[in-house]
Amino acid sequence: MNEVERIRDQIARSLDGEAWHGPPLMEVLSGLDADSASARPIPNAHTSWEILLHISAWAEVVLSRLRGEAPTLSPEQDWPAPSSPGDQDAWRADLDRLREVHRELLDELATLDASRLDAPIVPGISSVYVTLHGLVQHNLYHAGQIALLTKAVRSDR
Repeated sequence: MNEVERIRDQIARSLDGEAWHGPPLMEVLSGLDADSASARPIPNAHTSWEILLHISAWAEVVLSRLRGEAPTLSPEQDWPAPSSPGDQDAWRADLDRLREVHRELLDELATLDASRLDAPIVPGISSVYVTLHGLVQHNLYHAGQIALLTKAVRSDR
């Protein structure tokens, strides 16, 4: 397994695989419905749904940067609000989008030449290597937040 394949594996594990720390992101999200994902058990904190959209937004940024684009996010794009809080179909669509952007990212990485790992992902930004590992860290950091929010929502009921 080369370094790009190892990074792909870590991204996949952060989403679905056997993560060393505990449950991966999709496992944490699997127990949520639209109402629970919309709940705000901690005042002034993000909801699980808002966090899911934030994770997707940054996965899309990483994918775009791998493709040579240099997007930046406005505060509204960084932390988007759910289009229809509490709506089960909208929740499922956002879960599907999270999966899809990660699938696209993994497909893009399947074609990545390892010689690009040390180069900036786009001019003025961190290396491809650091960015991809950052995505893994970002996914798992927010998976932990969602796990705690889920416990808080369930204890309120």
